[in-house]
This record gives sequence, C-alpha cells and structure tokens, in this order.
Amino acid sequence: MKFIANVIWLVFGGLLISLMYLIASIFLILTIVGIPFGIQTLKLASLAMWPFGREVYIDSPQGCIGIFLNIIWILCGGFWIAVAHLIFGALFAITIIGIPFALQHFKLASIGILPFGRSIKFD
Repeated sequence: MKFIANVIWLVFGGLLISLMYLIASIFLILTIVGIPFGIQTLKLASLAMWPFGREVYIDSPQGCIGIFLNIIWILCGGFWIAVAHLIFGALFAITIIGIPFALQHFKLASIGILPFGRSIKFD
C-alpha cells in the first residue's frame, strides 16, 4: 500500500517538489557557506520524493550551532516552506481521499521549519 501511495504522490506533484528541492540544494552546495543548508534541502528532497513509510524524528540535541543554523534557515525561507506545506496539507485534508497526502505535507512542514537536528527513519 505504501508503494502505491508513493507512486500516486510522485505522479501528482511529489516529483516536482523533489526536483525543486534538489535544484535549490545544488545551488546552495555550490557556495561554501550554503553547504549545511544544501544538505538539509537534500534531506527535504529525499522525503518529498518518497514520503510514505518514512518518519521524521528528532536527533540528539544540536547545541548552539544547530539552533543558530535553524534560526538562519527560518529567516531565509524555512518559514515559507513550512507555510506552503501547511496550506497544501489543509487543502488535501478537505477530502477524505486526500487525508494521507495531507499528513505527508504536514510531515514535510515539520522538517521544513526546523531541519537541523532532525533525521528521517525508514519503516
């Protein structure tokens, strides 16, 4: 069932979302300063490509550097990433069929707002 849901997700927008995150990560990794942020967008791209059957969990505390990088992330676009996923999640949640896809957008919003200190676990 997860495979079918992932294929439907991929066809109806997951591939586009993942490619946008991938392109953003390539541009970020090209700069020295953007490498940590590029790695986080790669994390988002992998989750956006195949979200069903994956869980986002909080790693051990990151300390001051993780907090600082999360603040920079929020100020430079992480807030808008989370808002976009929350809006899409709310739109999908209107229909009964869309509820599983809404939950995946909410999962993407949770890692989109604070990606540093979070990991993705496969079921």
